[in-house]
Amino acid sequence: MAKSREKVVVVGAGIGGLTAGALLAKRGYEVIIFDQALVPGGCASTFKRRGFTFDVGATQVAGLEPGGIHHRIFSELGVELPEATECDPACAVFLPGEREPISVWRDPERWRAERQRQFPGSEPFWQLLESLFTHSWAFQARDPVLPPRNLWDLGQLVQALRPDTLLTVPHTFSTVGDALAGYGLQDNQRLRTFLDLQLKLYSQVDASETALLYAATALGVSQAPQGLYHLQGSMQVLSDRLVTALETYGGKLLMRHSVEAIHTQQGQATGVGVRSQKTEDVWTEAADHVVANVTVQNLVKLLGEQAPQGYTQRVEKLPSASGAFVVYLGVEERAIPQACPPHLQFLYDYEGPIAENNSLFVSVSHPGDGRAPAGKATITASSFTDVAAWDRCLDYAAMKQCYTEKAIARLGQYFDLREENLVHVEAATPRTFAHYTAREQGVVGGIGQRVPTFGPFGFATRTPINHLWLTGDSTHPGEGTAGVSYSALTVVRQIEAQSTGL
Repeated sequence: MAKSREKVVVVGAGIGGLTAGALLAKRGYEVIIFDQALVPGGCASTFKRRGFTFDVGATQVAGLEPGGIHHRIFSELGVELPEATECDPACAVFLPGEREPISVWRDPERWRAERQRQFPGSEPFWQLLESLFTHSWAFQARDPVLPPRNLWDLGQLVQALRPDTLLTVPHTFSTVGDALAGYGLQDNQRLRTFLDLQLKLYSQVDASETALLYAATALGVSQAPQGLYHLQGSMQVLSDRLVTALETYGGKLLMRHSVEAIHTQQGQATGVGVRSQKTEDVWTEAADHVVANVTVQNLVKLLGEQAPQGYTQRVEKLPSASGAFVVYLGVEERAIPQACPPHLQFLYDYEGPIAENNSLFVSVSHPGDGRAPAGKATITASSFTDVAAWDRCLDYAAMKQCYTEKAIARLGQYFDLREENLVHVEAATPRTFAHYTAREQGVVGGIGQRVPTFGPFGFATRTPINHLWLTGDSTHPGEGTAGVSYSALTVVRQIEAQSTGL
């Protein structure tokens, strides 16, 4: 319990900020959350057009199963979990020139049979991933603090260790590319391409660069007893439930309020500078703790000259993060093939990395899931894109239209996207994400999970400035709604430990 009802200001009402705020309010803290957007949820929010509800970015959720992170958090908050259906397959992956997908089934045995059929001779590699996932997942479930930054953090890490955790240690500095080479699979282009596609979604980088231990978790979480879920209604219901919990326990959420600076004094966070977008009033909101649900790039910007030099230099040296180009389609239901999976991936050529506009990750609504009027459906398709290209383009409207037309043409190879089936077309670019989410340059998906930046080597929730905490997709584990919720829970535990003098 907080001593003397300490006050916590949370910057950003994404899933990480809402989770931290709701849990802290439940545990007795005075909490106020500021966000510059119109609606909470960040990249997991939604918008509505002509009767359609579109998920802005995130389209699927992990951690709803008993013992999963969302299940644990919602149980503590006393809030009912959102209604959801299992994604099975979690994804159907179409490689160039192939009409039959590689289906990532939820049932472990069915997935094992699928991968053996699709990638003959690769099973020892997959068995390694399964073993690493089992040990890593059990370790994560014991709530370690990674990377540790003081004795309390180190104690939580040590308590989470078990003898079987040591089996993962030899692979700490390995990449997926290293593992493929170890099993003689480095020249299996089809397998590498599939792994590149799947890993790019989670780790931001391809198989040659993705840390093996991270990949084991990212690739293993789709199977039971874990799994990915499609929320009934929209992704917004996750945020709405968290807002309800926050307010139930006395916390406050102020939308359309921009935090313009984080203030510190003698190496400790003391509050934030806030601007009301409606009234243009500016003030300083004092706080005992500041929780920043922002990117590390935004954190350094908010600190300005108060940012520690070493921290700033580390952020500046990070490889460029990806942006997303997203096309949102409201269509007639007849445009969707029979038995269409909820999530698909398409790769359109084998040339170059899985990056600029040669792949699409697609989410499709199902009848009755609350995203489209009767007889209609939504299709949301995203591709990775270079944020710098959108910053420096001379004709933004033309570039956006070109990307939109190319995406629709490519989607038309699978869906029936004749003009009479298109009801609504809209697109988002890195500029769009920068405007609506305030993420620096509109980057999405967090920090690339390379060996130097994942897990024990990543950015900590405990920052170099006392009483300033970082949550969200820049931290460990940080990717997706489940990852940012883990980081939020870590921050809450750290604040509570500091408040009680542990």
